[in-house]
Amino acid sequence: MGSKNKQRKRKKFLDASLPEKFVERMELIMGPAIYRDVAKTFVTRPTTFRVNTIKADRGEVATALRKLGYKITQVAWNKDAFILENKSKRELTEVALYKEGKIYLQSLASMVPPLVLDAQPGERVLDLTAAPGSKTSQIAAQMQKSGELLANELNKVRFFKLQHNMEHLGVVEPVEDMPWVFTLRMEDGSMLTHEYPEYFDKILVDAPCSGEARFVDGEPKTYGFWKLSKIKQLAYTQQKLLFAAWSALKPGGVLVYSTCTMAPEENEVRIDKLLNRLGDEAVVEDITLDGLKHMKPILEWKERKLHRDVGKTLRILPTKEVEGFYIARIGKK
Repeated sequence: MGSKNKQRKRKKFLDASLPEKFVERMELIMGPAIYRDVAKTFVTRPTTFRVNTIKADRGEVATALRKLGYKITQVAWNKDAFILENKSKRELTEVALYKEGKIYLQSLASMVPPLVLDAQPGERVLDLTAAPGSKTSQIAAQMQKSGELLANELNKVRFFKLQHNMEHLGVVEPVEDMPWVFTLRMEDGSMLTHEYPEYFDKILVDAPCSGEARFVDGEPKTYGFWKLSKIKQLAYTQQKLLFAAWSALKPGGVLVYSTCTMAPEENEVRIDKLLNRLGDEAVVEDITLDGLKHMKPILEWKERKLHRDVGKTLRILPTKEVEGFYIARIGKK
């Protein structure tokens, strides 16, 4: 009986730790030395938020929160982003600024893809996998609600969450004397793009992924679903979305591909396949982001050498404040 109890306790302990195969892969991807530091970042991160400049001014928001006793720190690489230092997420959601849609809870890493996309007023922009709308609303703010923005989400539950957030954050309403066309769609992204051949100036493909950067050591609910077969399945979907998005991008346009996972199969390998298929039509552009830790992308995986231009893509290393992220910016000739 004692032996069985020990086995159950041992199994419970193992289940509460990050999957052994995942750890092995991380050491292979980034090397044991870097992983020792990265392993310390699989923790619950502080509450972070972005000022919704569609409805508010960041200076006014910061002043108002500090008057209410909130200690906040501005993020150096994104002036609209803040880290909450002294109160809970729940307390923040009770303030009027949140209820009025003037601030939006968002992880810091997820703010990066829209910054890299750099949508401008007057452009036509597609957010192909948009829910819950964090990046969509950030893009709308960048565009100053001038131009055309289409946000798509296939999953019905997530679509209605997206719709609610866009209404709450003021993305939906047109601005007087401003040409603003905002459209919500609930479609398979790989089919939706058939309606828009070479139409968009900018496209964001923030792809559904295995979410490895969001694992919290000791909380199995964050990684209990993880397995290699799931990565393979997701990689197929990601590639399908990438090629579909490319068909909807106009010559001279820019596509940004991003994930919140570490798996090369979902990151560099996807871009490698795109480049090998498209040849000179696709141009990987350099990404410069000061203030974020990053490592070189993977250029060889499972004895396969990847396209040299994959080296221009970006792997953001996780910290205790920022999730890991992978981002590629690709121009179309």
